[in-house]
Amino acid sequence: MYNWFECKIKYDKMLDTGMQKSVTEPYLVDALSFTEAEERIVHEMQPFISGDFTVSDIRRKKFVETFFSESGDRYYNARLAFVTLDENSGSEKRTNVNMLVQASDIHEALEIIKTEMKKTMTDHEIIGITETGIIDVFPYAEKVNN
Repeated sequence: MYNWFECKIKYDKMLDTGMQKSVTEPYLVDALSFTEAEERIVHEMQPFISGDFTVSDIRRKKFVETFFSESGDRYYNARLAFVTLDENSGSEKRTNVNMLVQASDIHEALEIIKTEMKKTMTDHEIIGITETGIIDVFPYAEKVNN
């Protein structure tokens, strides 16, 4: 299970025009704590950013499920409602959850959610899908010692 943290990195980015612009970009890392999230994002970003950068913000992000696709270059937040029936009162209970989907466009993200949810027995309703500003995602991968 992932424990996601959204880390915002502030740095001077070289634009195509040759001008430098100060930007803040969000990235998602899997970590056990805020301290580890900061350490991981610094480690992941050092090879890609020339010059100084700062971690300007770190916050927890709760995604109950993540769906990665090699063909996708964008990340979408899919909001779903799981619908259950309360046996005592006979009323419907809705539990809203967020899922992270990597896809090339919003239509592909919707198809991924539909395909993955068909594999479950859970009654659900797709409330909405929105594109996030997340640039890249760094899930935790165990190191294999040879």
